Amino acid sequence: MAASYDYLIVGAGLYGAVFAHEMNKAGRKCLVIDRRDHLAGNIYTKETHGINVHMYGAHIFHTSNKKVWDYVNEFAVFNNYVNSPVAVYEDGLYNLPFNMNTFHALWGVRTPDEAKRKLASEIDKAGEALGLKDGVAPANLEEQALSLVGKDIYEKLIKGYTEKQWGRDCKELPAFIIKRLPVRFTYNNNYFNDTYQGIPVGGYTEMVGKMLDGTEVRLKCSYADLMEANAAKESDALNFKKIVYTGMIDEYFDYSLGHLQYRTLKFETELKEGVANHQGNAVVNYTERAIPYTRVIEHKHFEYINDPEKIPDTVITYEYPKEYEDGDEPYYPVNDERNQTLYAEYSKLADKQENVIFGGRLGQYRYYDMDKVIEAALDAVSAELRA
Repeated sequence: MAASYDYLIVGAGLYGAVFAHEMNKAGRKCLVIDRRDHLAGNIYTKETHGINVHMYGAHIFHTSNKKVWDYVNEFAVFNNYVNSPVAVYEDGLYNLPFNMNTFHALWGVRTPDEAKRKLASEIDKAGEALGLKDGVAPANLEEQALSLVGKDIYEKLIKGYTEKQWGRDCKELPAFIIKRLPVRFTYNNNYFNDTYQGIPVGGYTEMVGKMLDGTEVRLKCSYADLMEANAAKESDALNFKKIVYTGMIDEYFDYSLGHLQYRTLKFETELKEGVANHQGNAVVNYTERAIPYTRVIEHKHFEYINDPEKIPDTVITYEYPKEYEDGDEPYYPVNDERNQTLYAEYSKLADKQENVIFGGRLGQYRYYDMDKVIEAALDAVSAELRA
């Protein structure tokens, strides 16, 4: 007899794992598949020389939703890591987000009042240079950023990094990509404003594995290959009442309306034997356009917060943004008018799929923080159980 499942869940990342865990608790039978050879999607961590390496870029869990925080703590113990990146521009070193330490390094100011006056002056000068008038919206990302923080911060800490990230001149990017820029008049280097923050001890892969405990998982199994093999079996075909699809929505519909665009990342990871502490921080951004990578991650600082020399070696990763091509991992939806319009058309097709749930950043073509992925998956489970 062919196996029957309530849900085929495509993708063993965070959305799929949460959905499978909750449905398993509710007595539903799920099959989780993933085309990659590991669990946890892009939050996959791999132990190397005693260090949990974030294989698809740095992921710091943060949320102000206590329900979500309590939920993830069912599957992992979280440490007290606080994300405090620094940015390098030429010979300068600046704290992020923009705060009193940043303003002191830029302008030598020491008090919030001094910083506010200087920032207001920078914004006024930029507005005059651009000819921006009250009530006239900035025409592009460059004008938007200049109107928010002025020329000094924009040129040193925003322009080059943003152009590397998106592969386009800031004048070619829409203004709405930067709705606001966080500015703090305190000496607080915590990047996030959320109540809860940390990294799971043991890594994200172990956490996702606990979510999927008791659920059948097939790795190195793509949706297309499974469905093709399933169709060929005829009477022995697997049966699914519903599909939860977390892959690219345009791929699901065989790109019938055209390709959605993504940005992706290329990683160069190095083991530095005999180097206990390479850069003194987990995340260092490089904001000059001429430097091809956007940031360098030193993974041990995510867990060995106060004692990096506990392990004699270190692992670092250089991140290079690039345009998505077939075979790459899609990371960031290109948030412009053309792609949002195209996604809206795919969304209409998705609404007509009665037995398919599209979820996650690829299924819904949006950038999700991890806590928002979990919220969305829990909401989808609740909707299913009410139906």
